[in-house]
Amino acid sequence: QVQLVESGGGFVQPGGSLRLSCAASRSIYRLYSMGWYRQAPGKQRELVADIISTSGGSTNYADSVKGRFTISRDNAKNTVFLQMNGLKPEDTAVYYCNVRQTIFSDTYRTYWGSGTQVTVSS
Repeated sequence: QVQLVESGGGFVQPGGSLRLSCAASRSIYRLYSMGWYRQAPGKQRELVADIISTSGGSTNYADSVKGRFTISRDNAKNTVFLQMNGLKPEDTAVYYCNVRQTIFSDTYRTYWGSGTQVTVSS
């Protein structure tokens, strides 16, 4: 089993920055992706950004965060980061770390962190 520990959430004013970190408890055999999702009150959980390990580290971003958020990874430390700049009130949500491990072709085991709150308000 893999535990994911998130940190870096908090309260920030509009236009501010935060950096989220997520550390996996161990290296993951057949890692497919590491990334971040978020869930605002009354809304569905949505992908924010992820890094696909099997495609040379290609990244995906939600349209709403492109140009403001940057995802990166430290393979040696089994850690994924989310640098969030230009934060907006609509970015307020609980942010969850997500890791997918390949079990079979196109079949994955998914691990979730417990979430970290990000609040953007003046």
